[in-house]
Amino acid sequence: MKVPAELKYTEDHEWVRIEGETVVVGITDFAQGELGDVVFVEIETEGEELDKGETFGTVEAVKTVSDLFMPVGGEVVEVNEALADEPELVNKDPYGKGWMIKLKMNDSSQLESLLSAEDYEKMIEA
Repeated sequence: MKVPAELKYTEDHEWVRIEGETVVVGITDFAQGELGDVVFVEIETEGEELDKGETFGTVEAVKTVSDLFMPVGGEVVEVNEALADEPELVNKDPYGKGWMIKLKMNDSSQLESLLSAEDYEKMIEA
């Protein structure tokens, strides 16, 4: 199971990669492993302004459906369109081609509340 050190994490198992004023969001390797085979990703929030903690979409696996939560507040500026045809990218490459949304942050200080890779690893091992 991979937990890249350069990313930030949420307690809801989303990862965050900071690219200037933009944040790229996906679900962690741990989360996709727990879900099993992802069969559908639904994200219809492009262009919307959402607060930290609000639901931005859902991911459906063979056994369950899980909500996806905003790690920080901001505007969803891009959705990974590839997931419509290839939801399995979430399983194959959760930190790369399986990314879910890009957002423009409202308040970068919210990043301080996210977990480091080390803290996230401790949480999932507990």
